[in-house]
Amino acid sequence: MRLNQVTLPCTDYASSVAWWQRFGLKLIVDSPPKYARFECPAEEGEEPATLSIHLVEAPLAVDWPAVYFEVKDVFIEVGGRCMNGIHPLGEPERQEWRWTEAWFRDPAGNRVCLYTAGKNRRFPPWRVGEAAGGSGGG
Repeated sequence: MRLNQVTLPCTDYASSVAWWQRFGLKLIVDSPPKYARFECPAEEGEEPATLSIHLVEAPLAVDWPAVYFEVKDVFIEVGGRCMNGIHPLGEPERQEWRWTEAWFRDPAGNRVCLYTAGKNRRFPPWRVGEAAGGSGGG
């Protein structure tokens, strides 16, 4: 099984579409005013994951869900987003779980994280049921 699609709520279709494009996703379905789908950047030979937005009546009143995008270098990626007018909520930070994270909010208030984890994403030292060194890493 492979997670491929996440749909997030949006409250302003045009602003959300523009934000996600500036964030680095490619618009592949544009059905205003209710639905858009984007492809995430993918490595050569990989099939890209997708993310969509769907118009809702009212803004969210909670901090969840949070969407995480893994990148090779958070600092470089945050710099690129800033050049496109997308600024994080704070500087990238190294977390105790060994990830470096930078947090954003899209126009609807959805929490979005760019992170770098390397092998600690799947094989942290506290992984259940297997040795932390596992094969394949990252």
